[in-house]
Amino acid sequence: MKAACFHRFGGPEVLQIVELPDPHPGPGQVRIAVRAAGVNPSDWKKRRGLMDEGLPQTLGHEAAGVVDALGEGVADVAVGDRVFGFSAEGAAQAELAVLSHYAPIPRSLGFADAAALPAAIETATRALDQLGVASGGTLLVNGASGSVGSAAVQLAVVRGARVIGTASPANHDYLRSLGADPVAYGEGLVQRVRALAPEGVARALDVAGSGVLPELIELAGGPERVVTIADFAGAREHGVTFSRGDAGRAVHVLAEIGELVEAGRFSLPAAQTFPLAEIAEAHRAGEDGHARGKLVLLVG
Repeated sequence: MKAACFHRFGGPEVLQIVELPDPHPGPGQVRIAVRAAGVNPSDWKKRRGLMDEGLPQTLGHEAAGVVDALGEGVADVAVGDRVFGFSAEGAAQAELAVLSHYAPIPRSLGFADAAALPAAIETATRALDQLGVASGGTLLVNGASGSVGSAAVQLAVVRGARVIGTASPANHDYLRSLGADPVAYGEGLVQRVRALAPEGVARALDVAGSGVLPELIELAGGPERVVTIADFAGAREHGVTFSRGDAGRAVHVLAEIGELVEAGRFSLPAAQTFPLAEIAEAHRAGEDGHARGKLVLLVG
């Protein structure tokens, strides 16, 4: 099969499309003929050498496609079914991928939009679960217009929370369409949030990692009411929970999101698509920080 790979660390130019042996599903896993694969910040962190030290490395943690092989014990899907989910080996940006966690693609979604879902909805759900977001409280999301932020806004609204989201003014109408009250990020954030929520907020989620944890702690009333997915150093300094997947992933949301999508209560379309052969361009688009929503590679 053809797969994205790199043999040395560096910029997008180190990425290659190479031939690799076909993978095979283990017990409880399925193999898919990949039609689309999501692109995430972890991909360029890996490529830069900021995560795993070994070489060469493959890329991709989420994909959507058509089941073409079943592992032992799999009875909930059949060959030919459309599914989306998480790659077992971090090798989803390829013609074939083994999925360890998966669910049927919602009927109204194509492959590209389905591939945009897994990482964003799992990360958002995990953070909301850790914060205990439920009906009646106000949640502040710092960095609300990106893929994880957009997912967190919508899923918090579904839970019955009021959401205030930070974003640039150009994205304020977008946040309103998701059900959030928008505020501009930057100096004066505390005052702007208090103008909307005079008593502060019940909880705060930092998706952007923009150095605002002290302000979020002030607004939420303590570090135990704040979670970050993007500021590891700040979390250690200020006693805030840093949410990471190795503490347990919220994969249950894969099976739950379809009902919300079909009911019109959740939407996270792919922002931009690229052929697999243009993976370097996808990395450049993601790293410049201006993409709103998810970048997706099209395969096959």
